[in-house]
Amino acid sequence: MRSIMTPMLFATRSAVAILSLSLTAASIAQVPDQQGPASVLAAYKSAVERLDIAGVEKLFAPDAVIIESGKVEGNFEAYRDHHLGPELKEFKSFSYSDYKVQIRLEGPVAVATETYIYRIVLKSDEVIERAGAASSVLKWDGRSWQIVSTHSSSRRPRDPGK
Repeated sequence: MRSIMTPMLFATRSAVAILSLSLTAASIAQVPDQQGPASVLAAYKSAVERLDIAGVEKLFAPDAVIIESGKVEGNFEAYRDHHLGPELKEFKSFSYSDYKVQIRLEGPVAVATETYIYRIVLKSDEVIERAGAASSVLKWDGRSWQIVSTHSSSRRPRDPGK
């Protein structure tokens, strides 16, 4: 009986080892790269520039935290409904320039730092220009990246003559 169990045990262990290697290879093939988080941030930026944020909530985790200029806005839906959405209705245009992003991956988490200049033209034709920075944390869920936290702030651009 011992000689029969040994080949069966060997076959079972071999099958488990092959399955483990296959699953490891599959997960390595799906390891996220920096392009994923960059694409999510670019999609959000593009929606704001179009003044159309319909569907953007899919870029955010349901429990994401939005912080803007010293205020915790809540999740994206609260931010959209009570801050960003009403603001965009007052804009004639919104554009980014000098946009730079740095992304560091920490396993299934990406930490992004963005710097930019933004220019808003209000419906009243008043122009607002600011230098901005944002720090975002995105998480890979095995299928897609989502923003779980973002904190942005801005200031008036420095006068080049000073």
